[in-house]
Amino acid sequence: MKEQIDEMMPREIVDRLEKIGIVAVLVIEDVEDALPLARTLLENGIGGMELTLRTDSAIECLQRIRKGLPGMMAGVGTILTQEQVVLAKENGAAFGVAPGYNRAVVAAAHEAGLPFAPGIATPSEIEGALSQGCRILKYFHAEGMGGINYLKGINAPYKHLGLRYIPLGGVSLANLRQYLAMREIIAIGGSWIAPQDLIKAKDWAAIARNAREASAIFNEMRG
Repeated sequence: MKEQIDEMMPREIVDRLEKIGIVAVLVIEDVEDALPLARTLLENGIGGMELTLRTDSAIECLQRIRKGLPGMMAGVGTILTQEQVVLAKENGAAFGVAPGYNRAVVAAAHEAGLPFAPGIATPSEIEGALSQGCRILKYFHAEGMGGINYLKGINAPYKHLGLRYIPLGGVSLANLRQYLAMREIIAIGGSWIAPQDLIKAKDWAAIARNAREASAIFNEMRG
């Protein structure tokens, strides 16, 4: 089968996401936590992060991480509006993702040149995203929708198109291997690695342990 091109994700971004494998999904309130957190993750095997736009500090956190730790692949998540697309692009986000599929947001990302993966949970959303050139898709809420078996089921009619997925929502150490065993999954999004309570407590040791455990499983499955 001839390789299909994702109009929203340049090849180099796709390759880097696949190599990183696990993206820590983060809600950071205090900008002073941004660099210590990013450093802890990177030093313990997690080379990608999604900074969610759920706090006022998210963009400043992105700026600090890009300047202080350029080796971290720092993207932006919870992109819900066209304005947020522009904000992410202007501040150098490596990629953007959304929890859902919004045609206007996808179009804005295409126009801005922001590598972007919309959220999908149904075949209709897959087809909508496909119609706008998206072949890297965020599967959300992964466990709430039925987990890996549901994803395999809805992907079946599109398997010949070579779609790739980033599952998020309920993914954990307990089921990580199940997700990584599905080759259509390009990377895993994980909020369990650095949950908000551990970030607030500045418990970098606990976050480091979570990162090492996740990284070890990834290397076992995909190394």
